[in-house]
Amino acid sequence: MSDTFYGVRIDGGVAPFRIVQQNADGYGTMTFQGRWRYDGPAGTVQLRIVREDDARVVAGSTDWQDAGKQDTSTWSHSFVLVPAGGLYRVETRLVVDRNNAEWSPHGDTVHHVGVGDLWIIAGQSNAAGYGRGPVFDPPELGVHILKNDETWDIAAHPLNDTTRSTHPNLEGANPGHSAYLRFAKDLKTTLGYPIGLIQTALGGSPLSQWNPEENPEAPLYRNLLHCVGLAGGRAKGMVWYQGESDCGMTLAPSYEQRFAQFVTRLRNDMTDPDFPVIVAQLNRYTAPQDVDGHRAWSIIREAQRRVETLGHAAAVPATDLGISDLIHTSSDGNLVLGSRKARAALGMVYGRDIAWRAADVVSAIAIDETTVELAFDHVHNRLAFLGPGHQDFTVEDEAGFAPVVAAETPTRDRVRLLLDRPLQGAAHAHGAFGSFPTVNLRDAETNQPPLGFYNLPVKRSDA
Repeated sequence: MSDTFYGVRIDGGVAPFRIVQQNADGYGTMTFQGRWRYDGPAGTVQLRIVREDDARVVAGSTDWQDAGKQDTSTWSHSFVLVPAGGLYRVETRLVVDRNNAEWSPHGDTVHHVGVGDLWIIAGQSNAAGYGRGPVFDPPELGVHILKNDETWDIAAHPLNDTTRSTHPNLEGANPGHSAYLRFAKDLKTTLGYPIGLIQTALGGSPLSQWNPEENPEAPLYRNLLHCVGLAGGRAKGMVWYQGESDCGMTLAPSYEQRFAQFVTRLRNDMTDPDFPVIVAQLNRYTAPQDVDGHRAWSIIREAQRRVETLGHAAAVPATDLGISDLIHTSSDGNLVLGSRKARAALGMVYGRDIAWRAADVVSAIAIDETTVELAFDHVHNRLAFLGPGHQDFTVEDEAGFAPVVAAETPTRDRVRLLLDRPLQGAAHAHGAFGSFPTVNLRDAETNQPPLGFYNLPVKRSDA
């Protein structure tokens, strides 16, 4: 194919479908470079950025302007004040007669670019997305993805498509439906500007592949930084779903500490000490478990519940969502999870005045020898059981498990548990205990369950 041309060529810079991360003032920088050629009088390369939908110039700072650098055959230019929004297209031309510029020799065009926010997707298979079953969740212009082949495109399932990938997050099986297309579409609808996704998750990956403090190689962490670099080096935040591979009593007790190490390192490398992180608390796993196995799942959920202690971090519940096999959240469940995470982002990151927090336990008090009362924060309406509530919670004391035989909600933010025997010595309460917990309690307004918890000390009412 001949490389003969005249006019303006774009050889590099912001590619079609790319979303550029905006700065704190709501602007992004778009840089382009290329070649020019004209068999006639010397010309001047010019560029502009217009709206893709109506061809109007985006702003005064994006109207026709001379390339910042130009020599006898090459040029480069940066737009440094491109307002958040889009989709936009970039047009070029070679001006040889400024009195007749609209009929200048033609130039290349870049379509479907925008300025907005980028979100990193990280974790294991429920982050990569393995939901099965048809569900309506179509692609949408303005929600784009940096794919594993290092090109930008409209985001569409499966988000972790590994076609032509050379990255270490190569899936061993075909992934399916993910929560994060819905997440991004909800953000775009509310915020009014494009959202870009950077997919780095890998099914089955333990935390050690993400945490350089415990594993200096940490191949998935290195790949995450590589992908962020390809996207311009900055992002708005990270959505995380991981922990299943650490659900054993060897790794679970240290998960909270190791996850904190990972987040601290990420924030350092992103040069953002407040880099937001939104975590999904583990859903269910239906394979048989011994007591230690159930305990490990609860320990991980407790570590995830406590993620807010890191600052600018939040957890959303998933234990009520449907699954499509032993361990993967179903397509329908992923739609709910994506919206929950979007609401968490809108509330925590973007400061929107919405109900986004899940109910979270704050205390357990033994009001008599056979009754424990749990108090919850962040109850938006009232707590209500959708079915029998006695299996939602577990109580342990020095004699072992004290079976819960009944549960009720005496007030909007409290749950009262009736035990089948008196407490003996020190006691602790668990919510959503084990790998496959029963979860009937909901906030009546948001229809979210409380966050699961583990090993909450039961205090005596007379203490």
